[in-house]
Amino acid sequence: MKAKSLLGAAVVGVAGVAVRDLTQKKQSLKRNFPVIAHARYFLEKIGPELRQYIISSNDAERPFSRDQRSWVYASAKLENNYTGFGTDNDVENTEGYVVIKHRTFAGPAPSTAVAHGADDDVWLPGAKVLGGPRGRRQAFRPNSIVNISGMSFGSLSGPAIEGLNKGAKLAGALHNTGEGALSDHHRHGGDIVFQIGTAYFGCRDEQGRFDMARLKDLVQSAPVRAIEVKLSQGAKPGLGGLLPAAKITEEISRIRGIPMGVDCASPSRHAEFHDVDSMLDFVERVADETGLPVGIKSAVGEPEFWDELANRMQDRSRGVDFITIDGGEGGTGAAPLVFTDTVALPFRIAFARVYCTFARAGLTDDITFIGSGKLGLPDNALVALALGADLLNVAREPMMALGCIQAQKCHTDRCPTGVATQDRWLAHGLDPELKSVRVANYLRTLRRDLLKVSEACGVAHPGLIDADCVEFLDGNRTGTPLRDVYSYEPGWGALSASCSVEITDLMQAPPAHS
Repeated sequence: MKAKSLLGAAVVGVAGVAVRDLTQKKQSLKRNFPVIAHARYFLEKIGPELRQYIISSNDAERPFSRDQRSWVYASAKLENNYTGFGTDNDVENTEGYVVIKHRTFAGPAPSTAVAHGADDDVWLPGAKVLGGPRGRRQAFRPNSIVNISGMSFGSLSGPAIEGLNKGAKLAGALHNTGEGALSDHHRHGGDIVFQIGTAYFGCRDEQGRFDMARLKDLVQSAPVRAIEVKLSQGAKPGLGGLLPAAKITEEISRIRGIPMGVDCASPSRHAEFHDVDSMLDFVERVADETGLPVGIKSAVGEPEFWDELANRMQDRSRGVDFITIDGGEGGTGAAPLVFTDTVALPFRIAFARVYCTFARAGLTDDITFIGSGKLGLPDNALVALALGADLLNVAREPMMALGCIQAQKCHTDRCPTGVATQDRWLAHGLDPELKSVRVANYLRTLRRDLLKVSEACGVAHPGLIDADCVEFLDGNRTGTPLRDVYSYEPGWGALSASCSVEITDLMQAPPAHS
């Protein structure tokens, strides 16, 4: 009797759905194929999950393949991240496949402890002193060549930001705030790079204008080591940021100084300066007032900006201390599809063009170059270093260390792992204490892998890997040196002689506290 009742209820339910489908006019598929059309919409909805876990090969997915995600997850958990039975990459037929050229007899022998993970914390500082060439009062050498890129509180949950900051502290890395200001979640001991965006969150007055006094108060209230002026980012270059009203909590409203209940749209341009000349004045004013190194972050489009910046810096009276180049493949910011897919150059082309501009002007020793845009994977990181990057900023990979599963729901406030959401129920599932350890493990593992490869190449530090150490393959036919691919002249992409000696000496006798 009970079974008949359930069957009857099911029939009535299906009939009700059929009637609704036949009478509605919004979706022709449902009207033509009542009930069964719902299966199509269900499969469409779970399509990403089907492809991610069942259908796709290890190297098929974008932006991060299953192999790449697995490497990050294993590294974060200190599990075995080795692979067996050879590469499953299509080396024989892939155009542009990257190969790092090792050396048989040269330089330091690879450390067995480092190579096999016995040394849990590899000390791998930056090769340049940030702010040193311009004599900033608080110039410093970054303790880690790998650091956490800008991701704002608001875009990411409080527990996620806390996990990142604590992880940065454990690994001795820098943590960039992103443009969403400096929250309580950033104040867990990790060294901070404070990012100034176009809306001046955290350092603005009641009218939304930049306020130097508030900036000085802010940087004195936390371990802020440098300031980054964001001109644009790879995910949405030339487009201001947008924080949906649904993600604006009272806490975010207080920290940013914005109203509740409406979308928070950042301007696409800065109001404090309007050209290269006024931008350099702004940079010098901020550096003088705070004593901190000050740099810029930008995606790369038209070259005139970079040409003029290099020209105006040549007399060395004014200048940026660092330049962060964000590739067009950058992805932590939600953006319109056309911006995500087609606006701004991808990292390698973008970085090479900017680096060459300053190399021709003889200014590369004056600037710390920072690469950003999917550089948290060892092969991509090594190409960036060979191109001339001095530091690496990573974002999506630490998000995966926090638990991100590449659900690609960052823009919906429905992130299932609590990383990119302000939903309290979803965010509560992320334990910042546990995840901070995984973030630190990931950063340390990436540093260790970079050191493994640099020693295999016969140098003491990955910053000494230059444009002659990398080739791009055209299947099994030819290999073209990186130097030729990007038209680098002799010496470009390499550290100066004095900087090379200094970092080699440091690596041979690291400080006791490392």
